[in-house]
Amino acid sequence: MSLEFLILMVKKTTTIINRLGLHARPAALVVKLANSFPCDIVLSKTGQQANAKNIMEVLMLAATQGTQLEISAQGEKEDDALTALLALINNKFNEVE
Repeated sequence: MSLEFLILMVKKTTTIINRLGLHARPAALVVKLANSFPCDIVLSKTGQQANAKNIMEVLMLAATQGTQLEISAQGEKEDDALTALLALINNKFNEVE
């Protein structure tokens, strides 16, 4: 008899709204914030995925203004991680435009 485990995760789609997109400074903020949570966090853009805790993977998304990103979090404090990342993105990464 095999046991199947249902893997739960939270996910939400958002749009990059700041004028310069997910360039180096915002990417560093995403990675720093993601690393403050013990869960796994993945950013997805049209089939391309990035570990949100890896700066190179986040930068490789090349997410410009208007890009739709799906944020998925799985594990301990996944809801908090998702909420915090959405707030950062919706606040235009604290950039003054």
